[in-house]
Amino acid sequence: MRPAEHSLPLSKALNGSRLKDQLTRSLSLLAKVPNRHLLASGLRGVERETLRVTPQGKLALTPHPAALGSALTNPQITTDYSESLMEFITPAEPDIATALTQLDAIHRFAITELDKKEELLWSQSMPGELPEEADIPIAWYGKSHIGMLKHVYRRGLALRYGKSMQCIAGIHYNYSVSDDLWKALHAADPTLASDKDYQSERYIAAIRNFMRYSWLLMYLFGASPALPAHFLRGQKHQLERLSDDTLYLPYATSLRMSDLGYQNDAQAGLIPPYNTMYSYMRSLALAVRKPYPFYETLGTQRHGEWWQINTNVLQIENEYYATIRPKRVIRTGERPLEALCARGIQYIEVRCMDVDPFEPIGISLQTARFLDAFLLFCALEDSPQTNEKIGAENADNFAKTVKEGRRHGLQLHCDGTSRDLKTWGLELLERIAPVAALLDELRGDTVHAQSLLEQQAKLRDVTLTPSAKVLAAIHQHGDSYPAFGLAQSHAHAADFRARPLSDAERSALNALAASSLAEQAQMESVQTGSFDDFITDYRARTPTELCG
Repeated sequence: MRPAEHSLPLSKALNGSRLKDQLTRSLSLLAKVPNRHLLASGLRGVERETLRVTPQGKLALTPHPAALGSALTNPQITTDYSESLMEFITPAEPDIATALTQLDAIHRFAITELDKKEELLWSQSMPGELPEEADIPIAWYGKSHIGMLKHVYRRGLALRYGKSMQCIAGIHYNYSVSDDLWKALHAADPTLASDKDYQSERYIAAIRNFMRYSWLLMYLFGASPALPAHFLRGQKHQLERLSDDTLYLPYATSLRMSDLGYQNDAQAGLIPPYNTMYSYMRSLALAVRKPYPFYETLGTQRHGEWWQINTNVLQIENEYYATIRPKRVIRTGERPLEALCARGIQYIEVRCMDVDPFEPIGISLQTARFLDAFLLFCALEDSPQTNEKIGAENADNFAKTVKEGRRHGLQLHCDGTSRDLKTWGLELLERIAPVAALLDELRGDTVHAQSLLEQQAKLRDVTLTPSAKVLAAIHQHGDSYPAFGLAQSHAHAADFRARPLSDAERSALNALAASSLAEQAQMESVQTGSFDDFITDYRARTPTELCG
């Protein structure tokens, strides 16, 4: 890919013979004036996870700050697996720049309250210093039935995977194109499917492409090549010791996305190739109903308290750990599978992105612009059906890249043939270039093309990758990952303090926090029936027709 190609008009870019037919047809259709506005109607949102820590970098063991609202009902500030693991959620916006501005405001609001408690937001995906497993707090959501269900689910995760794994943070990127865009493509590609089914199957096709090419994201954006030495707690591993307090792999990009020495066979082979939405949903439906012997030995209750929702392979659908998920906004108390069955796929959630420790909010706008081009490419590119062999090849490419992606001459596999990571990556960027050109023509600028140029530079010079920069920074801090993480956390806090919220921003976030606390209190005051009955009913609501 030559840099000059990014400035070519879209019409010239579409003439490239290396593009596959479906991508060419789709881009040509969307480039027409009546359809161009459709690309501006999709939505993007970010969920950023971050640990609360002390000024010394130790895990904060205090409850979720009440001033930030209810972790159950605040739509923008909640917690994830651990009580100490905060999650900041932006509203979905047509322009990711708007969402990131809101994410920045949420961070500045949170640090104002955390300063009062002498706490910081941790700057890394991997945690710093953790206490003993028993002392890591599980997220608490109050005494409503829904709140207790969320808490019990996390108790089950602690039993199955350990609490340390509940202290790992990431960036989740939510992406959709407009329903009308899918309808326009459907009209040009008539099938017997309804618009809803066509849209869902095209999202599944996008996921297939994502699985083929997501190794590229790990090379370009992986930022966790090291972790604290105590994290594995005596588990066997293949990491190397960088210093007394730090383990690493010299060519790793994202240890967060590796197995980290933890093994769990329950989910092995759980999901077959992503060839149809039905097969995906059926597999999940079976997994949340299929007993797993080891989990049965743990039981669901201890001394009259619930410790797992069930003893099946999955407690709920979201326990299936995937790098990407098809999603639909769920209604209160609704199961994810119920929503997908009833209304189809609405968006996709990318879950493999590391927190960028050099960005105060964990992700840069330029990274987000690239994700938009990459995901649109995945959605429009031809996506042949897959099989177990190709699925294993994709998984192996991903695993190689997270553990040794910066190794010179690293070879991946494509359709049974060996491919050089660097060469293949540059070819992919060239194929994505016309997608970026279309997005830029719609905006009247070159932000997506510029993002592709930055990624091209990383493929040509491995020292420009985030993982290489992280290792260089760790070396500057005495080869200590915890020291680097703490220094970045203090630097980010200083950045947030230097840019206080406007009165309007502060008022809006305070109001959201207050209303969420009132909503939780209302839920707890009016609920009826026992939690035992509630959880029994919830477990029974898996769409059984998918399991037949």
